Amino acid sequence: MPFKLPFITRGHRGGMDFRETDVDISPLWLVVYLSIVCIFFVVMILRLFQLTVVKGEYYRGLAENNRIREILVEPERGTLVDRKGVVLAQNFSADLHSDGTRLVSKRMYEDVAPLAHIIGYRQIGDTRDLEQDPCTNKMRAGDKVGKKGIEKIYECDLRGTAGKKLVEVDSTGKVIRTINVAPPVSGKTLHLAVDSELQKKAFEQIKGKKAVVVGLKPDTGEVLILASAPSFDPQDFEDGQADIGHYFTDKDKPLFNRAVEGTYPPGSVFKMVLAVGALEEKKIDETTIIQDNGFLKAGPLEFGNWYYLQYGKTEGHVDIVKAIRRSNDIFFYTVGNKLTPEGIKRWAEKFGYGNKSGIGLNEAEGTIPSPFWKEETLKEQWYLGDTYNMSIGQGYILTTPLQVAVSTAALANNGSLCTPQLLKISSGDGVVSQCKKLPVSAKTLSLVKEGMIGACSTGGTGWPFFDFGIGEKTASTSASLSGKKQFQPIKVACKTGTAEAHADSKNPHAWFTVYAPAEKPEIVLTVLVEEAGQGSDIAAPIAKEILKSYFERKE
Repeated sequence: MPFKLPFITRGHRGGMDFRETDVDISPLWLVVYLSIVCIFFVVMILRLFQLTVVKGEYYRGLAENNRIREILVEPERGTLVDRKGVVLAQNFSADLHSDGTRLVSKRMYEDVAPLAHIIGYRQIGDTRDLEQDPCTNKMRAGDKVGKKGIEKIYECDLRGTAGKKLVEVDSTGKVIRTINVAPPVSGKTLHLAVDSELQKKAFEQIKGKKAVVVGLKPDTGEVLILASAPSFDPQDFEDGQADIGHYFTDKDKPLFNRAVEGTYPPGSVFKMVLAVGALEEKKIDETTIIQDNGFLKAGPLEFGNWYYLQYGKTEGHVDIVKAIRRSNDIFFYTVGNKLTPEGIKRWAEKFGYGNKSGIGLNEAEGTIPSPFWKEETLKEQWYLGDTYNMSIGQGYILTTPLQVAVSTAALANNGSLCTPQLLKISSGDGVVSQCKKLPVSAKTLSLVKEGMIGACSTGGTGWPFFDFGIGEKTASTSASLSGKKQFQPIKVACKTGTAEAHADSKNPHAWFTVYAPAEKPEIVLTVLVEEAGQGSDIAAPIAKEILKSYFERKE
């Protein structure tokens, strides 16, 4: 029987009256109502069970991760020191007491401009750096990476391994406490072959010019000096200076490493290679005499000797030693024709020309031309005049200053071509010299060396070295009384070079290459000054000042 409730109505005075009319409520609706309520509570219970039991661990992890933050701690990048242990670049540790998304380790460079082209610089890595990272310890977004020089070549050794700092934060992201620190692992310390003191001396001599000085240890190929001017400041790139754009737009190209990337006609410093090739292939010997009459003709063209062109004089009878000592063009025109362009190219390549040296820096190969090369590249025929020009390091031939230095070192060390080494040679570090013996006889080397010694002796072309040595030129008694060191002569072997630049200035490139002491070489120097004049006048005095510093310091 259905329940009946009295119907309620508003009374006359705002109260409630119960009328006799009843409203029927069906049991079915009551069941539906109660079912809905039950279902709601069941769903809530099930949801609560899912959140707390089924996915409880997951949501606890989310909450914990939201409470704990991981901060990257940059490692100290490997320190760079010169061959004597002088620090060239180092990092300061990240401040573990600071907070942020990354704790930075700052890199600082010492005496930046003289060493910039050896050390290079870093910048924040781009997408390509991230995708092509060759290191086992992969870089992360926001990491800096070496872009040039030692910083690029030895990136994997210098990088180190990042650490982590775990901190607890509140709901606003404020750090409450440090939970744990996994310290970073520093990169390796690298001992460079460079002598920073000599490097600075060399840079002082070429500062304000477009010039290069390369210094090598002839027996190992260690790079003592690799100075290129103008230069730049690696710290500007490290610190992210906003005005680094001028380095890329400067017409003097301060980022351009002229020692290895610049190619120039070598002029007469190339003549030693020609001499070796002609002697080894029996085109000439020590008795060969060529008459210098001032010039040779190739069709309608005349090719003169520099002495004749400048002073109207001739050299008379010239043998191989005198030809090198006096840099006689007539002799080398004739000998180059005997050796042929292909023979010149063959011997040039044996001495490292036309190929990368393997130093590891961004490097140009240069050009050693041939009749085939000219026909393929320029679509032109090779003429006798091309052979004459090639024989004295002119025409289409292009070399880097480093190639000239490597070639000179091969003569100084009695015929071994050594790969230039940027790291100090040390068996303990696994760094060893890489030299290969050239097919050159002791007799040939002796003749060429004799000519080079003559070039820096009285009557040669290297006049700044006619009386080279260290100490004071005073009488021995007065020297001892004054406390001054008596003059000690040092014999050197050298070759001058003056090469046409084909520039608006009309001034030639000045070359000078030398090793010393001549009897037991310790150092090879090659100097190039762009569009500056004659090698003996411009480049040789620069080499003299550097060698003087080297031997005075040693003394």
